[in-house]
Amino acid sequence: METYFISLAIAIIGGLMMSRVAKKLHLPAVTAYLVAGLLLGPYCIGALDISGLGFNSLEQVETISFISNAALGFIAFAIGNEFRLDSLKHMGGQAITIGILQAVVTTIFVDLALIAVHFANPNLISLPAAITLGAIASATAPAATLMVIKQYKADGPLTRLLMLVVAIDDAVGLVLFAVSFGIANALESGNVDMIGIVVEPAVEIIISLGLGAIIGLILNYVEQFFHSRSKRLAISLSFVLLAVGLSMIKFEIAGVHCGFSLLLVCMMTGTVFCNVCETSEELMGRVDGWTVPLNILFFVLSGAELDLQILSKPTVLLIGVVYIIARSLGKYFGSYGSCKLTKCNKKITDNLGITLLPQAGVALGMALTATALSDGAIVRNVVLFSVLVYELVGPALTKRSLQAAGEITDGKTSARSLNQPKPPVSIKA
Repeated sequence: METYFISLAIAIIGGLMMSRVAKKLHLPAVTAYLVAGLLLGPYCIGALDISGLGFNSLEQVETISFISNAALGFIAFAIGNEFRLDSLKHMGGQAITIGILQAVVTTIFVDLALIAVHFANPNLISLPAAITLGAIASATAPAATLMVIKQYKADGPLTRLLMLVVAIDDAVGLVLFAVSFGIANALESGNVDMIGIVVEPAVEIIISLGLGAIIGLILNYVEQFFHSRSKRLAISLSFVLLAVGLSMIKFEIAGVHCGFSLLLVCMMTGTVFCNVCETSEELMGRVDGWTVPLNILFFVLSGAELDLQILSKPTVLLIGVVYIIARSLGKYFGSYGSCKLTKCNKKITDNLGITLLPQAGVALGMALTATALSDGAIVRNVVLFSVLVYELVGPALTKRSLQAAGEITDGKTSARSLNQPKPPVSIKA
């Protein structure tokens, strides 16, 4: 047990120290945390096999994955805060249209590119794997995007629309993956499973939103019994952890496999709570402050999980490069076209697509499901490669796009300067 505590402490310290280097290079702190994870992971410092110094194996990182789940829950809870009714009235329709269209266009781009690779050389990738990767490409990682926005205190039309689109993207991605994976299974087995293609993803979205709404309402009710800031913070943290735990429950009803989406449950909890609680803004801010170390651990552990062995596989690299190029083009042109359709201003139209490039947890979860395919290993490895690239490059591109839109300002203050002793106040006349 002491090894884990030491490893977690080293992970936070390493991430923070690496962020000082990133600042000199004008890179987001998220990138620094991911690089710190790579360095502390099993392919670098962890390979020295010194107890407590880094992570010696991917299995060791997996053992403490509950920390990543908790962090993702708080990140989703914070994103839910963006779904306030006044924001939805102004750009709710635009966000839904853009969220759906950019995801569909991205899937089409990647499908066409990888299907072309299949017909050019069927030995490289099977048709079911190509179709499945197309759906996985639609997923966007909300965590890296939110961290960049928080670090640079970004605010403006692009930032607010981005948060809504990223949240909607998760639900759309679930549907696209279920349909594509169902088609892929049908191509392999010859049987079409309409329950898996249509019913199960719809049930997952509905029960996730329902569970999140219930937790949000109960949180609002219970929170009213407490008046001190510390106790209200404690009850809020407890309910987010409750939402994370309940979202992991899986069950079966009449042959339908039912499960929850952690992101959707926690986002809906935050959405309902922020719209029914009059003091939610202040409380959300306090929750954000408390979760800073947890978020650092999330990204350091994400970096440690990146499997560098895939870089030695030429087939994975070739298909991975095609996947990354096609997905990037799909995200950019899908967003560009849908922004034009919904009459967004030029700054949003030109920059939104780039901010949607980061990809991580949701895509990895889909890839894990896809390993059931006969060619599932290539799907998982390609997604691992893309996550390695997107997580290291994506945050910097997001920062640049927000800067280009004029929504990043240097609003930082130094805690050291704020904590300097104040000069004595004269009470003499």
